Amino acid sequence: MSPESNLAVQERFGAAVNTGRLEDLDGLVAPDCVDHDPAPGQRPGPQGYQDMFGQLREAFPDLHVEVDHVTTAGDDVAIAYTLTGTHQGPLMGHGPTGRPIAVRGVQIARFADGLMVERWGSSDQLGMLAQLGLG
Repeated sequence: MSPESNLAVQERFGAAVNTGRLEDLDGLVAPDCVDHDPAPGQRPGPQGYQDMFGQLREAFPDLHVEVDHVTTAGDDVAIAYTLTGTHQGPLMGHGPTGRPIAVRGVQIARFADGLMVERWGSSDQLGMLAQLGLG
């Protein structure tokens, strides 16, 4: 696939997360997709992302991922992003604080045949917990 096609898949992934239409991830993520930096307990493939983002959207119903920068090279799409939301549901055993967050992160995804097949990433989880008064 072309870098433009891979970027289009990445953009559809982001739209699924931002709208909460997590079932759309089924056609964007390979069933055996490997996440090299998974969330605790995250399973492989689209179901793992649906579960993880479902939990985040439960904690932050107004969750939004804004892409700040994107670079494509071959089969890879790299993004720098800012995740924002208001803590209104359970998160890692903590009740809602009502506090807003703005968390920076980076992700590199590799694509094959129109699907995400690998992902590497990092986000400022400690910063998020500090913003919520939990860290």
